[in-house]
Amino acid sequence: MDNNIGDKTSHAELLPGVRVTASGNGTGVDIQDYVGRAKVLLLSSAGGGTSPTLDVKLQDSPDNSTWTDISGATFTQVTDAADSDQAYSLDVDGAERYVRAVKTVTGTSPTFDCACALVGCKRVS
Repeated sequence: MDNNIGDKTSHAELLPGVRVTASGNGTGVDIQDYVGRAKVLLLSSAGGGTSPTLDVKLQDSPDNSTWTDISGATFTQVTDAADSDQAYSLDVDGAERYVRAVKTVTGTSPTFDCACALVGCKRVS
C-alpha cells in the first residue's frame, strides 16, 4: 500500500497564469473526484495602470451552467501596492460538482499577472 500523499493529490487551473486586463469568468472545473478540503491558491503581482484593483471570488454549480457565489470564498482585493499570495480552504464535500473563479478588474488601463488553482486529494478506489 502506497501512503505517499503526492500520489493522491491533483491540481486544476481555475484562472490561467496570464496577464489580466479585464473582468471575466474562469472555466468550470469538475471536482466530483476530490474529497475533503482543497486549497485554492491565488498568486498575483502588484497591478499596473491607474488605480487598478483585482477581485477574485469562487462560485459553484451543479451543472456547469448555473453559478452561485460560494459563501466566504472571496480573496482580499489586489491593488498596485504589492504582490499577493493567498489561499482559501474549500470544503469539496460541501460544494456543488463544478467550481470556477471569477475575476473583476477595475481602474484605468489595469494589468495584473495572476493565476488561480485548486489543489486537493482525489478519491482512492
